[in-house]
Amino acid sequence: MASEPHTIAEHIAGTVKQIRKERGWSLDRTAMETGVSKAMLGQIERGESSPTVSTLWKIASGFKVSFSTLFDSDKPALGELHRDGWESVWGEDSTGMQARLLFPYDPLLGFEMFMIELAPGAMSESSAHASGVVEHIVVVEGEMELRIDERWQTLRVGEGLRFFADRPHAMRNSSATRLRFHDVIHYLPGATSGA
Repeated sequence: MASEPHTIAEHIAGTVKQIRKERGWSLDRTAMETGVSKAMLGQIERGESSPTVSTLWKIASGFKVSFSTLFDSDKPALGELHRDGWESVWGEDSTGMQARLLFPYDPLLGFEMFMIELAPGAMSESSAHASGVVEHIVVVEGEMELRIDERWQTLRVGEGLRFFADRPHAMRNSSATRLRFHDVIHYLPGATSGA
């Protein structure tokens, strides 16, 4: 069974606070490194705010950790069957986006994998991720409009695109049906601090 959203929110709150303390960073320093306001960081750490995917990417990039580090720390062994017991779901009611963690970040392999769902009419905009982050998008249901460098392109079922994610990008579902896609995030050497 998938983790409940409040459990993930609690995990995010504890993880952000733990990473900040391990680095000896104040909230001011963390705000400077991540581009997320001190007030918002405080709310996240206290579990008073459900941060958007865009905000979580800013935090992960500022800390130089993988995105999935903020969701879940369980790492299944190679050859282990995918089981619902170690997947996490993060939903955003306001944007119509839901992210399901399929494979958490593995420092040996340098990647993590998500199943993302966008509701009809939904759009997710991302600020630039850390340098050395590459996204691999493959549409499995519906049709995606993807914007990179102000250029929109359409991806249909079975089509994919790989791009450097160190620049703003957006994903949109303009259709009347849901959009589901795999997002494999690859971290080139130096893109994370190994956390």
